[in-house]
Amino acid sequence: MWNIILKDIVPIFVIMLLGFYAGKKNAFSQENARSFNKLVLNYALPAALFVSIVKADRHMLFVDLKLTFVSLFVIVAVFLWSFFSCRKFFNHTKGEAAICALIAGSPTIGFLGFAVLDPIYGATPDTGLVVAIVSIVVNAVTIPIGLSLLNPGGNNMSPVTVGNAGDQGIKKDFDIFEQDMQKLEKNPVMNALSQPVAWAPILAVIIVLIGIRVPAVFDPSFELIAKANSGVAVFAAGLTLSGLKFEFDKEIIYNTFVKLILMPGLLLIVGLLIGLDPIHLQMLVLCGALPPAFSGIIISSRYQVYVRTGTSSLAVSVLLFVLAAPFWIWITNIISAVH
Repeated sequence: MWNIILKDIVPIFVIMLLGFYAGKKNAFSQENARSFNKLVLNYALPAALFVSIVKADRHMLFVDLKLTFVSLFVIVAVFLWSFFSCRKFFNHTKGEAAICALIAGSPTIGFLGFAVLDPIYGATPDTGLVVAIVSIVVNAVTIPIGLSLLNPGGNNMSPVTVGNAGDQGIKKDFDIFEQDMQKLEKNPVMNALSQPVAWAPILAVIIVLIGIRVPAVFDPSFELIAKANSGVAVFAAGLTLSGLKFEFDKEIIYNTFVKLILMPGLLLIVGLLIGLDPIHLQMLVLCGALPPAFSGIIISSRYQVYVRTGTSSLAVSVLLFVLAAPFWIWITNIISAVH
């Protein structure tokens, strides 16, 4: 366990701290962070997902039907629980609860998925499939649901323009997302599926299902950009965090509990109940324990809704992930050994 922490978990936080330090020293701006995020989500991550999945076979995909079911059921269930509990327990509006769900109910699989799983379990097709399935659930299911709850029909809320309210630095950086966000709001599901991070793994799955074998000679063409994914993603995460404000209260503690404890715990329980493969179970639980998806913060800043609590929940979750990750690795290893 200590070997995993020192060799696999600590390097992630070293690079993240480097990005955080670079942001605080103004070596890179939040606009640079946005560019890095775009590189990861639109190019490096889709390439990594594609090249990992096309190495699989049909048998692996059919086995992963259980993995898909557990991911979809638990992540959506925790997402909806975050939404309703935010309204019930903390008396927030529907829009604020939608942002809460996007933050507390969605793991940042795109930024930390491969960075966390590859060093521990290896860069295998299994790892790629787990990251791909969780990515599709987050990007093609929970984000569209969250946008629909936040802005049903596109009529109830309007984006805040620069100069109205909130942190101007963050708003100027995130205003560049304006056109993409408007498209996503008009037709959340179809536009989410049109993003490379969603259609690239789906295309790879189709290729495997119809029996097309991609020659290994093409692998380097994808792997060269794919290898940039983990390092750039983690650095960008630290850079993004450098622009956020840290606060602490009982609601932030609750959101952190939902993200780091409730979601991975339910993934573990449901995965055991339906007999999920032990290795897939371990990887899925660790994915569930990842900090909140940064997309929730982007959307929060765009609408100036739930900004203070949302950004603080993300920051606290990232810091406590250093404890949550080894804990869930330890728990899943023990339970897998027993079963």
